[in-house]
Amino acid sequence: MNKLPIERRAQILACLVEGNSMRATARLCGISINTVVKMVCDAGEACTRYMDKAFRNLSCERLQADEVWSFIGAKEKNATPENRTAKGHGDCWTWTAIDADTKLIPAWYVGTRDAMAAYRFMNDLASRLSNRVQLTTDGHRAYLQAVEDAFGDGIDYAMLVKIYGPSAEGASVRYSPAPCTGASKNVVCGQPEKEHVSTSFVERANLTIRMGNRRFTRLTNAFSKKLTNHKHSVALTLMHYNFCRIHSSLRCTPAMEAGISAKVWELSDIVALIDQMEMEKAA
Repeated sequence: MNKLPIERRAQILACLVEGNSMRATARLCGISINTVVKMVCDAGEACTRYMDKAFRNLSCERLQADEVWSFIGAKEKNATPENRTAKGHGDCWTWTAIDADTKLIPAWYVGTRDAMAAYRFMNDLASRLSNRVQLTTDGHRAYLQAVEDAFGDGIDYAMLVKIYGPSAEGASVRYSPAPCTGASKNVVCGQPEKEHVSTSFVERANLTIRMGNRRFTRLTNAFSKKLTNHKHSVALTLMHYNFCRIHSSLRCTPAMEAGISAKVWELSDIVALIDQMEMEKAA
């Protein structure tokens, strides 16, 4: 099968991780939309495989977790029951955890925002750690049982519950959040250090995801149409964040700060992962 040169494929990935939609990427690179879709799927699968192997026995100390919203096909209120079941249409949540020290995102989960999703996310996160950690989440109640099931009493866990005032009315503030008037730090188990009970880093990482992945941009038609492609796109975004993008506060990538990588990855290195995956499948 014919393949584009590595430079062209790296150019496609560069457009995608810088916030362009698939059709915009096709126009910028002078290729078909089907080529871009295949690149997203191949890159997402290769990145998922690589990070699943690389993110093991991590010595994180302080973790923060949160969820970022998007939707597949249609928003929840507009999705038909048939499309919800057959195509996964409706609201979609990406659960992420970030190491407050290295800024590494070692685990994520794409799915619903219910107790089962929280369970799968937390158990995946726990399987990647080598020591006791301090964890902070927001007040989402699904975390309570999920953290207990995944970590037992081997964790220092606190919830940061934000208190919001009444929302303003009017079209100009329709998409603005209610004003935050305060926050309470609630210890759930263990002995978390109160000064490190925060979700600021993971909330900032969520913004990075929204800015770098067009599918998360609100009020556009660039949303995902298929759940599978959405998952692949998230994997590519997080691979670029962890291995390729120099964090401004670290002066290196999160993977380098965590001791997982010795260099700043180029997008051509991700293309090489795709080729390696295809050779392994063919073997």
